[in-house]
Formats: sequence, structure tokens, C-alpha cells
Amino acid sequence: MTARSILQVFDQYQKARLFFVQSIADFASKSNTVECLEAAGVLDLLSPLLTDPVPSIRHMAAIALGKIANNNSRLAQAVVRMDILPQLLKNISKQNKFYKKAAVFVLRAIAKHSPELASMVIQSNGLETIIVCLEDFDSGVKEAAAWGLGYIARHNKNLAQATVDAGAVPLLVLCLQEPELCLKQIGASALYDISKHNNELAENVVDAGAIPFLAKALSNPDTKLKRQVLLALSSIAKHSVNLAESIIEAEILPDVLVHMAHPDECVVKAAAMLTREISKHTLEMAQLIVNIGGIGALVELICTAKLTARLPAIMAIGYIAGHSDQLAVAVIGSKVRRFNIIVIVFTIRGLPYKGIDMLDARLQAIVHLSTILHDEEEEQRQRHQQQQQGDDHTLAVTVWAIGQIGKHTSEHAKAVAVAADVLPKLLQLYNSPNTSEDLKAKCNLTLKQVLQRCMHIEALEPLLHDSPPNILKYVLGQFSKILPHDARARRLFVTSGGLKKVQEIQADPGSTLLEYIQIINCCFPEEIVRYYSPGYPSSLLEAVEQYQPKCPSLFAMEEHLPSDIDSKSSLSSFNEEG
Repeated sequence: MTARSILQVFDQYQKARLFFVQSIADFASKSNTVECLEAAGVLDLLSPLLTDPVPSIRHMAAIALGKIANNNSRLAQAVVRMDILPQLLKNISKQNKFYKKAAVFVLRAIAKHSPELASMVIQSNGLETIIVCLEDFDSGVKEAAAWGLGYIARHNKNLAQATVDAGAVPLLVLCLQEPELCLKQIGASALYDISKHNNELAENVVDAGAIPFLAKALSNPDTKLKRQVLLALSSIAKHSVNLAESIIEAEILPDVLVHMAHPDECVVKAAAMLTREISKHTLEMAQLIVNIGGIGALVELICTAKLTARLPAIMAIGYIAGHSDQLAVAVIGSKVRRFNIIVIVFTIRGLPYKGIDMLDARLQAIVHLSTILHDEEEEQRQRHQQQQQGDDHTLAVTVWAIGQIGKHTSEHAKAVAVAADVLPKLLQLYNSPNTSEDLKAKCNLTLKQVLQRCMHIEALEPLLHDSPPNILKYVLGQFSKILPHDARARRLFVTSGGLKKVQEIQADPGSTLLEYIQIINCCFPEEIVRYYSPGYPSSLLEAVEQYQPKCPSLFAMEEHLPSDIDSKSSLSSFNEEG
């Protein structure tokens, strides 16, 4: 009877410990209870339970510790400072799979908060433990370890290099070959976190043979896996031409373009990012994307996708067009179901695209789009006030892409200029006090690039009225090239009020602006220039006031007046006698 009572007490104590750690784990799942747990000294109570002889108690104590560290960076730092990690990781290779997963979860929960905490995890032999778990037979343990590696590597290149030096990359490539879907997903994600930092780390991933397995995983129907694979490939391709070529050699570009029409927005964005990273490097790579129908896929994405997915597509269009004038022509004139340059201009307004299913009605499409732009201008202004930062980023990217298209020749500039009045819109954004500095700089550069090539007088004339001097000099510079050789342009320049506006411009002596004004004035007769000068009407009135009339004297007129009357009377009397 005595032995049974003693054992019953121990049994109750064990159940109480288990109930305690289970309750703490439940409480720690809610972030609003963490401070209360901290005040109660929860870390001091959980620490000895990590070495409890009962495996289930050790397991639950580790889970509770991981949840606490996951929800609060201060407590995560306290876990490291109190030397709890050595107790957690002691004899980890001899523990069961449940404890291993819980221990790696604690390491991940600490490392995720900051690079400093991730470094503390490495110094506490946490990285070695993760590598050991990554070699475990159980797929769940491998999954937890791969996840932990990603959280360490994502902070900076030094931590990512530490994971590479520990031998993580070949093990992550092996994860891509495992049948478990979750393991493939997290393995691809960890490779992305490593390779995104610099060229050397990306080369380590490529040298480990990751690209063929990533390319194979792209054919998997799972959406999350597709997204992680595309992100990993884009993080590799962005660093150098050689790395981008290694991805092209895997012959996955046609599949990447297909994924731009995927139902999942994240997959679409990742596919556009990969296309962008490849197209930016060389003319040949951009030409390859154009040859397989990349422009059509990108423009279709811009037409239909949401904001976040459109940004990399717009940048890809800009990179492609920027490489050469031929590729820019391909962007301007590609035959797709919806329109390319018009859609990009439409994006600059921040409005939802309303597709027009016509192939050869480009001018009609511009009319429709221009009408929509003017009708919704006030609505766009209100949205700009509510979402200024996000809209400015989108507009900055779009403005840059337009500059890449129009910077090559006069024909490119004309295509941009006549598309839905884009130049006045760029000027409006540049002059707006709500415009960010980045967007203002992009507008300035794009206006400079396009105006220096634009020879279309109808597009240039509206910019005379509101342009600041740094933009106005490019406008007048183009007029100084057009007007000396085009009589029709000179007539239009006068009748539209352009010449009058030029005379009103106040230019500093010796400036480029004054030189352009003088060249323009030389294209017209002196009396026409004088007529449209600001002070000319006043000078006319002054001349009227100072003019001395040269009429005959009034007295001379009176002397002749009686003789005329006498002659008329004598004539009448003669007639009476007759």
C-alpha cells in the first residue's frame, strides 16, 4: 500500500508537469499572453523541463519555448542569454523525431527576428544541429531543418555564407529530389534565401546542381512549389550573365511565359520577375524572350494582373525596349489582343484597364483610353492622396519604362508622345507637389530622353505652357530643329499660340534657353515676332497717343465753303431762267 501511494504521487507529479507544459504551449500560442508568462518567470520553469526524463514532457517544453520565442523577440534573446540552447540541443542526435522537430523550431523562432539573434544561434552550435537534422531519415525533421536554414540565411550574405560553409546547399538540393511535396517547397525556398544575396552564393547553388531539379519541379502542379521555384531561379539569374545563361540552358523560358497566365497571382509575379532578371542582362537574352512571344505575355499580364504582379512585367518591358531600337519597335508594334504602349501609358494613370479586342484599331483604342483618362482624373487624384507611396512606386517604374521605349529615335518618341497624351501627363506628375522625389527624377529623365528625340510638333506644343526651365529647354531645342525646315510647322506654331508663348519666356542672358529662343525667332519675319512680343500692343497705343494728325486746316475748309454755296445758287437760278 505504501509503494502504491508513493508511485501515485510520482505519477501525479509527472501528469502535472505534462499538464503544465501543455498549458504553457497553449498560452504561448497567443501573443497577448506572452508578457504575462514572462512576468511569471516561465523561462526559468521551462528550462529544467528540457532535460526531463519523460520524452513527452521534453517535447512539449521545447514546443512551448519555441512559441514563446516566436512571438516575442525580447524573450527570444532571453532564451539565448539564459543559456537554454545548450540544454535544448544536448544529445540531439539521440532524441526522437518529435523532439528534433521541436528543437529546430526553437532555433528557427529565435533566428527569424534579427541577424544578431541568428548569429547567436550559430554561435550556440544551432547551425550544426540543423545540418544534422537535415541529414535525418524522417522527412518532417528534414523539413523543419530546411526551414530553419532559410530563416538564418535570409538576413544577410554573411549568414547565408555560413550556411553554405556548413554544407547546407547539397543537402537542400537533395530535398528537391525527395517525394514529399512540403520538403520540395521548403528546400526551394531555402535555396532562394541563400542565392538572393550575391553572385558567389548563387554560383554555389548552381554548382551544387540545383537548376535541373528546380526546372523539373516547375512542372509540378502545386502552386506553392511553382512560386518558390520561380523565385529561386530569379534570385539566381539576377546576379550575372553566366548565371542567367545557366537558366536559359535548362530550356524553361517557354514554361515561364506560360506561368504568366497562371490563376495564382504570386506565381504570375514570380514568373514576371524571372523574365525581368533574364531580360535585363544582354541584348541577346532580351531578343530570345521576344522571339518566344515574351512581349505578348508581358503585355497581357500588364492588362489583366493586379498591381504587385504588374510591376516586374513593366520593368521587363522597359529592359527589353532599352536594349535596342529594334526591340523597342517590337514593343510598340507587337500584335497582341490588347495594346502594349497604350497599356503602359494607361498604367501611368493608375486606372483599371478596360480591354479593347481589336487588332488594327490602334487610334480608336487611344481615343477610348484618353476619354477614360479624362473622365476618371478626379477619381485618380483622390486615390493618389490615399495611396501615395504605392502609386508613386508604380508610376516611377512605368515612367522609366516609357523612357526606355521612346529614347531611341524620332519614330519611337512619336509613338510614345501620341499615345494618350503621355507627355503632358509626365509634366503634370513632375510639377505636382505631391510627387515623390524618385518619381520626379524619373519624370525628368524620361521627358529628357523622349523630348530630345521627338520631332512631332503637335506633341511638343502643349508643353510650352507649363514646363519649368529645365524641361522647357528641351522643348524649345526641338522646335529650333523643326521650324527652320518646315513651313507647315511654322504656320501651326504661330496659329496655335506657340510663337506668342516663346516671346513671353524670360531667359537668362547667355543661357541655352535664350539661344533656342533666338533661333526660333529667326525663323519668322521680324514684324511677326514684334507683333507677338508682350509689349507690342502697349507700344501701338503709345504710338497712337503720340501721333500728330496731318489733316487740312479748318479755316481753309471754311474759305472754300461759301464759293461752293454761291456756285450752287447761281446754277439753280440759271436753270429757272432757262
